[in-house]
Formats: sequence, structure tokens, C-alpha cells
Amino acid sequence: MLDRIHLLAAVTVLGVLEQAYFFLQVIYARRAFGISPPKISGPPEFERVFRAQVNSSEYFPIFLALLWQAGLFFHQGLAAALGLLYLYARYCYFMGYRASSSERLAPIYFSTGVLWILVAASALGILHFSLCHYMGLNVLQLLTA
Repeated sequence: MLDRIHLLAAVTVLGVLEQAYFFLQVIYARRAFGISPPKISGPPEFERVFRAQVNSSEYFPIFLALLWQAGLFFHQGLAAALGLLYLYARYCYFMGYRASSSERLAPIYFSTGVLWILVAASALGILHFSLCHYMGLNVLQLLTA
């Protein structure tokens, strides 16, 4: 079983480390701009860092669910590769947003596209499994025959 999930687990750990990095960036920004919790407003430079972290953490559970579903039901390697692309896009999003709110747009569109591909892979994998399991219909064998 572990050989079917080791890549997914590795991408998950990288994602958690990325989230931790984003959290640390907010702490550093709070110190740099003198913004004590629970305040969430301040100079635009602080607010951009804060919003980038919050936005990234809001999408993280969605990413994890799709990563694991696509990896378990469709293909672990593809899901892991898409996961790495997503994490890279999120990093670019964070850095772009920190610099300027307009620089977040291209990375957010790209990461959203990756999520949609993971949705499609998850749905196809779950559909294939359900057809095989409940109806005895293996679509892949029908397509290759």
C-alpha cells in the first residue's frame, strides 16, 4: 500500500512546509510593521502578506483532498506532479502578492487550473472505480479492445 501513496505523502509534507513558511512570513511582517495580533490591518505591504497567507491556507484543504483523491483513484505520479506544480504556483502567488496585488493574478490562474485538472482526474478515477466495482464494467479494457 505504501508504494501507492509515498509520492502523495511527500507532496503533502512539502505543502505543509510551504504553509509554515507563509505563516512565518506573516509573523515577520507583523514584527516589521508593528502590527500586534489580533489586528489584521496596517500598511498595504503588511496586508498583502497577510492576505496571501490567508488565501493560501483557505485553498490548502481543497488542494489536499484533490491531491489524494486523484492519486488514489487515478494515478499517483500524475497527481504528485500536479501537486508540485500547484505548490510552485502558490509560492509564486505568495511572492507576487507580497510585491504587488496585480502580480498575484497569473499564478492564481495557473494554480486554479491545476486544481481543475486534479478535479477532473479525481472524478474520472472515482467514476472508473465505481463502474468496475458496482457494475463490473472496466472502461479501460473496453477502450483498449
